[in-house]
Amino acid sequence: MALVGSIANIAKIPELKRRVIFTLLMLLVYRIGVHVPTPGINASAIKDFFQKYAQTLFGIVDMFTGGAMENFSVFSLGIMPYISASIILQLLTVVVPHLERLSKEGEAGRKKITQYTRYGTVVLSLIQGLGISIGLARTEGMVYMSKPAFVILSMITLTAGTAFLMWLGEQITERGIGNGISLIIFAGIVARMPSALGSTVQLVKTGEMGFLILLLLLAIMVVVIAIIVFVERGQRRIPVQYAKRIVGRRVYGGQSTHLPLKVNTAGVIPPIFASSLIIFPATIAQFLNVPFLQTVTSWLHPGTLVYEVIYVAMIVFFCYFYTAVTFNPIDVADNMKKYGGYIPGIRPGKKTAEYIDKVLTRITFGGAVYISAVCVLPSLLISKFNAPFYFGGTSLLIVVGVALDTLAQIESHMIQRHYEGFIRTGRIKGRRG
Repeated sequence: MALVGSIANIAKIPELKRRVIFTLLMLLVYRIGVHVPTPGINASAIKDFFQKYAQTLFGIVDMFTGGAMENFSVFSLGIMPYISASIILQLLTVVVPHLERLSKEGEAGRKKITQYTRYGTVVLSLIQGLGISIGLARTEGMVYMSKPAFVILSMITLTAGTAFLMWLGEQITERGIGNGISLIIFAGIVARMPSALGSTVQLVKTGEMGFLILLLLLAIMVVVIAIIVFVERGQRRIPVQYAKRIVGRRVYGGQSTHLPLKVNTAGVIPPIFASSLIIFPATIAQFLNVPFLQTVTSWLHPGTLVYEVIYVAMIVFFCYFYTAVTFNPIDVADNMKKYGGYIPGIRPGKKTAEYIDKVLTRITFGGAVYISAVCVLPSLLISKFNAPFYFGGTSLLIVVGVALDTLAQIESHMIQRHYEGFIRTGRIKGRRG
């Protein structure tokens, strides 16, 4: 009843109601586009192809695109080229002085970097679209039209689809609720879960999976979801004391507070970044008849030791990298010193920054281990229980993480207007703490 009342309160806030409706309509547009096929493709042949390779690299691509790749729709590339372009720009920001200056110029600099990211998305989409189109054109029975015409048309169509999704995500972020890019991935995964559940039930009916195994899988899902919620809301609170300041006849400061550092500051970004980087070269190599590339691709299948080691290494790297990009201990320490704040027992300034960085490094390692453990779960479930890929930790991590972020934003809107939120005992903590 409390949940129903909280949902009813959304309708009482006109701005929040408009944002929620706009977000749902944009996600509906995305789901409709997933079922619009690329011209010239043999739909039945492409479905058979993806059923054959459902638990390989293509299964990962299809999961992040919400089934668009299986239909070879106009959204087949999904939002992954945008994410790959964002990774490249963030890496270049560290080494290219011009980009580093732009990142420190506030809103104007961020707009310029966003513009570069859009250009990079188009370039990567053209490259990926060209590789996939050539591979499909070379496969017997996949296309109806001439091969050169199909390659050019599908490359342009796939690039336009990704550009539209990029625009859609930005519109959701600006005019809707939640992070648009994350919500697009979230919608794709959630839309595929009913079919995964149906496949699991079918496995039980045919005897390929025992009923006790199904119950065990459901229990594992519940435990994993509980762990994700617990860790995603986990914080290390560093005590901060503000000294009293006298300005005129007023006294400011003097209170005790804390600096919240999230265990998983990077959120769902590391597994998404890691997956997109593995998918990009391996997807291209899958269609090229080059022995060396074929060997490398065989190593990068989910479940292989090489794949899992590289995947975990990338997750750990991006946990630290994204945390370093989004949280600067030096800036935090300078701001604390500026307003008379200090950590008891630690000198203000450089020593405070070093202490915060030390604590953040330790808890980020714990967060990286947690994400890695959750994300390698699919391989264990597939190898041991023949479970559908959608029972995996990566998809659950994204779904639960994005849901918590979106609920946190809705909660913030409701509390600002003195409406009761989704929980009575406290606020839903966002990813930024």
